[in-house]
Amino acid sequence: MDNQQELIKQVTEKAEKWLSDSYDAETRAAVKAMLENEDKTDLIESFYKDLEFGTGGLRGIMGAGSNRMNIYTVGAATQGLANYLKEAFKDLPEISVVVGHDVRNNSRKFAEIVADIFSANGIKVYLFEDFRPTPELSFAIRHLGCQSGVNITASHNPKEYNGYKAYWADGAQIISPHDVNIIDNVNRIKDVSEIKFKGDPSKIQIIGKDMDDAFLAAIKTLSLDPDVIKRHADLKIVYTPIHGTGVKLIPDSLRNYGFTNIIHVPEQDVPSGDFPTVESPNPEVPSAMAMAIAKAKEVNADLVVASDPDADRIGCVIRDNNGEYQLINGNQICMILLNYIMLRNRELGKLTGNEYVVKTIVTTETIKAIADNNNIRMFDSYTGFKWIAAVIRDHEGTARYLGGGEESYGFLAEDFARDKDSVSAISLMAEICAWAKDRGMDFNEMLQEIYLKNGYSHEEGISVVRKGRTGAQEIAQMMVDFRKNAPKTLGGSKVVTIKDYADLNVTDVATGNISKMDFPTTSNVLQFFTEDGSKVSVRPSGTEPKIKFYIEVRDKMASKDDYDRCNRDAAAKIESIKKDLGI
Repeated sequence: MDNQQELIKQVTEKAEKWLSDSYDAETRAAVKAMLENEDKTDLIESFYKDLEFGTGGLRGIMGAGSNRMNIYTVGAATQGLANYLKEAFKDLPEISVVVGHDVRNNSRKFAEIVADIFSANGIKVYLFEDFRPTPELSFAIRHLGCQSGVNITASHNPKEYNGYKAYWADGAQIISPHDVNIIDNVNRIKDVSEIKFKGDPSKIQIIGKDMDDAFLAAIKTLSLDPDVIKRHADLKIVYTPIHGTGVKLIPDSLRNYGFTNIIHVPEQDVPSGDFPTVESPNPEVPSAMAMAIAKAKEVNADLVVASDPDADRIGCVIRDNNGEYQLINGNQICMILLNYIMLRNRELGKLTGNEYVVKTIVTTETIKAIADNNNIRMFDSYTGFKWIAAVIRDHEGTARYLGGGEESYGFLAEDFARDKDSVSAISLMAEICAWAKDRGMDFNEMLQEIYLKNGYSHEEGISVVRKGRTGAQEIAQMMVDFRKNAPKTLGGSKVVTIKDYADLNVTDVATGNISKMDFPTTSNVLQFFTEDGSKVSVRPSGTEPKIKFYIEVRDKMASKDDYDRCNRDAAAKIESIKKDLGI
């Protein structure tokens, strides 16, 4: 029997178990149709493996099957989490959790099933009445003193996907040791009969407006210049939720800050898991911002902002030197927000020397320069907001968090939530726009001023996809090759430092001296730093068949007139580095 026939035999045996009465009629019908179809592609894709509960929870295409997001894979994840919570908090008189969801198809259904399973296990559930932004779930866990939470969302993935994010008592996504322990408990669920689907309504409490009001009131406290908003209350702000959850709170938060001229993109205010007006509901993709930019041109807007479907990530468009609306990248968003927060705290006399900011290791080093120039500590963390949240947790009560962000369009301005938050980030972006206008600058001029004071940087992310059975092996081999034969030069500049997060070694290339980095765990990431300040980070994706390269080049700006020249030189240097890397 060849490999393909053997695979079909295996998935057929697995699928036939889903025809039992343990599964509902809709699921049985879908599986029966796959089994009867001569084309076995869907059958194989749906059953060739189990959808894994990883360190970030679940994410997958919706449908029947062990490798799909459905009530049974969601059910097993929840039962495993419930079992672990009862073990971890066995001394508490009552364990409680918050359950939320986004606008995606099946999200409400999955959220209600999650609530039922928790309640059937004797766990108190606070279930949001309707879709809400991801950061509000994080806030609610802390606000209500819960031990855990679950959000049903696939962030900005295509419409076919849904996902399941698990949170711990501090409002952050789970990390060690809880992630491994939860995964072990989920993997112990071998049969659907072990999942307690029949809920206890007395254990489920619906939450909504009161939590919204508390969250928005907390976000209002982040405002650093209410007077400047009063002077520019009529700032023209175009906002789009791209059919997602941001429509619930972001316009309210902008009004709460004092802005009166919020211009909507009506077609995209419609919540929909089909995301009908965009190819991809991702605010970092220019096409997703096209309707908002068209509206901005129509009304001559000062600022264009967007949130992704679960409203944890922010997109931002400003006018460039030629007056054209231009998407800025995640590094620039993070840099602008942190620069303002640090600067205003200094102006207000709020700096005591015990403040800090956080960025991820692949985010621009300009943030380090800004922090140094303000005498503020900066911590690097691994990619992902659970690691920024871990830094906040480590300094709880001993130092004041000012903000943190990552190149992938996520920012967190507060510590009362512990996941990236576009509600607060967009509110502050609007305030920064008013603040710049008060000083006779537009956003672009303000960005140039940051570069002038702290050094110019330009970043580009490149993903090299390696699909198929051999893809993972090719990616692994690429990392081996980079470790064995590190580049000597990049873009014409000598590599002077190599950081390898797999063993936490920092190598001084000139001397061969090795020192150690202080990180909570290891990670398969390599970084090369050059004599002229360029930085290249290389890491395989944890969720997709790709290897990611993050390239940052630096320069000095003599004046704002130098900006266009810096952009041209940076683009040329990045192309040169890509050639050196063979990508």
